[in-house]
Amino acid sequence: MTIIHAPWLFDGVKVHRNLAVAYDRKIVAVEPFEILETRFPEAETIRLDADRLLMPGLVNPHVHLEFGANTTHLRYGDFMAWLQSVIEKRDELIDACRAACYKGQVEAMLQSGTTAFGAISSYGKDLVACKAAPQRVVFFNEAIGSQPAAVDALYSDFMQRFEASAKAADARFIPAVAIHSPYSVHPVLMRKILSEIPDAPLTAHFMESPAEKAWLERGEGPFRDFFEKFLGQSRPLQTPGQFLDSLDRPALLTHAVQADETLLETIAQKGHTVIHCPRSNRLLGCGRLAVEKLNEKGIPWFPGTDGLSSNTSLNLWEEMRAALMLHYRAPLEEVARRLLRGATADAAEALKLPVGRLEAGYGADLIVVALPDAPDDAAQVPLQALLHTKKAETVIIEGEQHA
Repeated sequence: MTIIHAPWLFDGVKVHRNLAVAYDRKIVAVEPFEILETRFPEAETIRLDADRLLMPGLVNPHVHLEFGANTTHLRYGDFMAWLQSVIEKRDELIDACRAACYKGQVEAMLQSGTTAFGAISSYGKDLVACKAAPQRVVFFNEAIGSQPAAVDALYSDFMQRFEASAKAADARFIPAVAIHSPYSVHPVLMRKILSEIPDAPLTAHFMESPAEKAWLERGEGPFRDFFEKFLGQSRPLQTPGQFLDSLDRPALLTHAVQADETLLETIAQKGHTVIHCPRSNRLLGCGRLAVEKLNEKGIPWFPGTDGLSSNTSLNLWEEMRAALMLHYRAPLEEVARRLLRGATADAAEALKLPVGRLEAGYGADLIVVALPDAPDDAAQVPLQALLHTKKAETVIIEGEQHA
C-alpha cells in the first residue's frame, strides 16, 4: 500500500486541495492525508511539493502506430493530397516502422503521461509492440475495403487479425473493432464483422473532410475521381446517416468535423462519442470541430492525437493546447477543464476502461505533473497544467511506477 499526499489533486472531474490517495493495484481511498495515515499505518507515504498536481493518467483514444516512421514524407494542407501521398508512400512507411519505431512511440506516450491508448491497427504489424506496452491498450483491428467482389477475402483477413489479437487478450490488452469510414468499408463487410463480434469496443473515422462530405452526401467532389480511378466506383455505397444506422452499439467516432445538425442529432440519440483531433484536422485541411454544438446536444467529446501520418507528436498535452487555442470563443477555464476531464475520465469511460478517476475502486493509473509554481486558485489549475506540461514527472500504472 502507498499513500500519496497531493497539495493539488484532479480526480478526473474536479480539482481538490490537500487530499491523499491510498492505492495498491487499485485506488483504495481518497481522503485527507491524516486520515489515511491513521487507517494504513504500514503504508509507504509520499508527500508531493506544493507545485505538484496528482491526477489520473491520460487516455489517448485514437493512435495510428503503423505510420510512425513519417516525418516529412506525406503532403499536408489538403485531405485528398495527403491521401494520395499516403497511397504512394504507404509500403515504404510501414516497412520503415520496425520494432524500435513502435517502441519509441509507446515510450514517448508513456513519458508524457499517457497510461492507456486506443491503437488503430490496419495491418496487425503493431500487435507485438502494443501487447508489450506498459500501458493499457484497446487494440482496434481496422476493417477497410469497399469492393463487393472482395468482401469475403477482406472479412477473412480481418478475422485472422482479430483472432490474433484475441489470443493476446488480458485485463490490460483488449481486442476491439474499427470500421475505417463510411466511404471505405462495404456495408456487407461491416455487417458481417459487427454481427460476428457483437460486444467489442467499436470506433470509426467519420465525416472528417469536405471531400468526404461531398462524396457521401452528393456523389460529387474529388472523391468521385478517386474512386472511379482506383476502384471503378461511380457512387457512394452508403450515406452518412445509413452508416450511423448500421452501427449496432455506441461507437467512438473520430473527427466528425463535417457532421451536420441531423447527423449530430443521430450521434446524440445513439449514444456515440466524438474524438477530437485538432492538429490532424488542421494539417489535412478538414476544418474545425464545432464542439459548442456537441455540448448543446450532450455529445461527449475528448481529445486524441491521431497518428504521426497526420501529426507531429503523440503528446496529448500538445493536442490539448492546440484545442485550447482553437476554441477561442469559449471561456478559457471551462475549455481547459473540459479537455482535462476528456483526456481522463471521459475517454476512459468511452473505452470501457476501469481508470480515469481518482476514486476508490478504480485502477491505480496515476501521474504527477509539475507546475511552474504553486497555484493560488483551484479554478486555474487545469488551465495552468495544460499551458505548461510537456511530460509527466511520475507515471504509475496499476500501482507500479514506470517513470
